Amino acid sequence: MTRSTEPAPLSVSPPMASTTPAPALPLVRRGKVRDVYRLPADPGTGEGRLLMVASDRLSAFDVIMPTPIPGKGVLLTQISTWWFEFIRQTRLCETHALSTDVRDLPEGAADARTRQWLTGRMTICRECRVVPVECVVRGYLEGSGWKEYQQTGAVCGVQLPRGLRQCDKLPAPIFTPATKAAEGHDENISFDRAAEAAGLETMGVLRDLSLAIYNAAARHALARGIIIADTKFEFGVPAEAQARMGRTWEQPILIDEALTPDSSRFWPADRYEPGRGQPSFDKQFVREYLEELVAAGGWNKMPPGPELPQRVVDGTLARYREAQQKLCG
Repeated sequence: MTRSTEPAPLSVSPPMASTTPAPALPLVRRGKVRDVYRLPADPGTGEGRLLMVASDRLSAFDVIMPTPIPGKGVLLTQISTWWFEFIRQTRLCETHALSTDVRDLPEGAADARTRQWLTGRMTICRECRVVPVECVVRGYLEGSGWKEYQQTGAVCGVQLPRGLRQCDKLPAPIFTPATKAAEGHDENISFDRAAEAAGLETMGVLRDLSLAIYNAAARHALARGIIIADTKFEFGVPAEAQARMGRTWEQPILIDEALTPDSSRFWPADRYEPGRGQPSFDKQFVREYLEELVAAGGWNKMPPGPELPQRVVDGTLARYREAQQKLCG
């Protein structure tokens, strides 16, 4: 499939929540943000394909909020698509992305109304066996890494210098894997535990790939005024390669999403000041609102999540849009 993946304009339709139109395709899984459907195999190559749809749902503290963010799915797809092309052009890694053009959907996969919904928020991708480890790279000390460092002086078994402050830049980016949880919270784990789950050779390759992609992306983002504090990647082995090679090891490729505000911490470089939390272009804005609710006894970080006020919805969308414009413009 070689259609152009030019970014689609922001959707002005109602937000895509779980009640919105669905393709006439088998549902593979419904994630916190993305829904995945099975497509017929590629008629030319016989390669297995999936349809990934970015909804307007928002997840924070691993809980899906009941209030969608209108247009968020389109922005996430635009940002991921741009990064997938960046990664391909810089020859860092192969990716699962085949097309974001709704015209490439097979006949009968969706009616006209559903195709309108899907425009700008869908990706046709290669079917893969997912490596069961989140590949997290941290260039700065924040979030769960900051909490772990305060307790142990290390993050995921990586010993760090003493005396680091919240949001300090690390001497060098570190690879800190995590378990992939279908429900509930992911768990930071050591490299050795990740190797037990996915294999030592695979994790060695994924560590090198993750650090290389992060370093290249961080340089690009910083030139655009954004610090990528940390990010997480997912990898998989194409299904046809797995079948062809049997038990022989096969090179993983990048899947799911790449370097979006949902999977990364983006900070404005001109306002960076270590020793405190940073302003952000990501969903940290939502997390801070929710932390205020928790402190006031209004929520306990368990499902169901609370409704989000309009100011939080508008503020979140504005931050995602600004990140897209700065990084991909």
